[in-house]
Amino acid sequence: MAVIRPEALAALRRWREVILAVILAGAGLWLALGGGPVLLGAGLALVGLAAAWALSAWRRLRFAQDIAAPGLVEVIEGEVRYYGQSIGGAVSLSDFVELRLVNLRSRRLWRLKQRDGQALLIPVDAAGAAALYDGFTSLPGLDMAAVLAALAQSAPAEGPGLVAGGASEMVVIWHRKGKGLVA
Repeated sequence: MAVIRPEALAALRRWREVILAVILAGAGLWLALGGGPVLLGAGLALVGLAAAWALSAWRRLRFAQDIAAPGLVEVIEGEVRYYGQSIGGAVSLSDFVELRLVNLRSRRLWRLKQRDGQALLIPVDAAGAAALYDGFTSLPGLDMAAVLAALAQSAPAEGPGLVAGGASEMVVIWHRKGKGLVA
């Protein structure tokens, strides 16, 4: 017999990193108020570290989606890999020149374009897609606020083509400066 309801347990799992950061901040405050200048400095440093961790965890939480698409995403050694039912591929972050959020038949996809023109489509809600957050943060000049804002927009209505609602549904989020297609 479970003591905690499954939906409450799922919510705790989803928020666990933020909760741990808040607990660490509380421990830092307790240490800072414990007395003495050494403990004050150590406690405030711990609070600052916890605040940075909480901010990063909260952004990562906003980036993560419920798993509703087939396939698995991995980010290993600077390479993004997607293993799908019938499609898949890998893109090295160093060869990556463009990031778009596109809509295909009412499903939102990341479009990762390589220097040679090949593109990899990854469902936003595939298993492991939350790992893309850490991969995307290594891209020079990427504004993570723009990524989170694009994700916050609602998905489009059902449509037959690549972009159901027109060109506005194909959002360029990031483009590498000075690099394009190499023939």
